[in-house]
Amino acid sequence: MSKDKRGGRPLDTVRPVEIRPGFHQLSEGSVLYRAGGTHVLCTASIDEKVPAWMEGKGRGWVTAEYQMHPRANPVRREKRDGRERPLGGRTREIERLIGRALRSALDLERLGERSIVIDCDVLEADGGTRTASITGGFVAVALALYRLKQTRKLVEPVLRDQVAAVSAGHVDGQLALDLCYAEDSTARVDLNVVATERGDIIEIQGTAEGEAVPRTDFDRMVDLALEGIGQLCRVQRAALAEAGVELDTLLMKR
Repeated sequence: MSKDKRGGRPLDTVRPVEIRPGFHQLSEGSVLYRAGGTHVLCTASIDEKVPAWMEGKGRGWVTAEYQMHPRANPVRREKRDGRERPLGGRTREIERLIGRALRSALDLERLGERSIVIDCDVLEADGGTRTASITGGFVAVALALYRLKQTRKLVEPVLRDQVAAVSAGHVDGQLALDLCYAEDSTARVDLNVVATERGDIIEIQGTAEGEAVPRTDFDRMVDLALEGIGQLCRVQRAALAEAGVELDTLLMKR
């Protein structure tokens, strides 16, 4: 696979990313996140209470919901998620991934007994919807935390580190970063990596389609994904700065 097949994008570069903070004005934090042809609306809503099973423990909670818009794909889906019971297994799995990823970014004790719910609505899908939801979801959470800080409901930083996610794949005999659907659908391996700005790994999801993949290739894909996460963290920081948020004021001292 040559970079010409990717519209001239080098194999070690993420898709063009655009983050529009404050896209949804009613939520405490929101972004419209675009990565190539994948567009996700991420909102973070704050509730000054926790689920009943967490009451009195002095800790907060972060959870996520994920949904595909009926026209996120070229052909309209017959039913929206949420109108079907139970939810599809893929939807539940992605929701849990997003929740785990973004909980890892916060010190829940410092958050206090309040909840943050991240809603990720995929408006257009061209591969990488779960990784886009995590990367955009982090910015939405940071914006919501900044609002808490401004109203003095948050007395100390609660973010441990930036969190982002990206895919890496083994496509046409080469390793490539941030796969679109056409690459994803033909990849020998599609690996989703969630990690911090420092390069600490939160979660890896990946499967070989058919022939097994050598460990050396797997390690190279992880390294490639971590390079991509570094690129995305810089975009996150720039988007927050443009919105008037200095990320370092929300980050715990390392």
